[in-house]
Amino acid sequence: MKILDLNHIALHVQNLDRSKAFYGGMLGWTEKDTRPAFRFPGAWYALGATRELHLITGRHDGAIEIPRVCHFAVQVESVGAVETLLREKEIEFIGPKSRPDGVLQIFFQDPDGYWIECCEI
Repeated sequence: MKILDLNHIALHVQNLDRSKAFYGGMLGWTEKDTRPAFRFPGAWYALGATRELHLITGRHDGAIEIPRVCHFAVQVESVGAVETLLREKEIEFIGPKSRPDGVLQIFFQDPDGYWIECCEI
């Protein structure tokens, strides 16, 4: 198998409006208008120039508990700016801290408990 690139990450969410308010409203991520007319609700967000976050609802019953070791990471221009935003929005976080290779990272959770890492490479 020859992988060309990562296309998207899909996450099941319990409440689409709450998740859209978090990703689009609180974090300021851009919602895409290119989502096809699937038979289940969802929203797509841009992750950089070519990758996407797909939020999906109506496909799972009950809460999902996610440990921090299961996360997705986005590269950001400034972890310090992310920390400032998280403090302003009163979103709890872990870090910032440096990995053993010196990359600065910060972790926080979305309303469904999914962990998000922002790293500055």
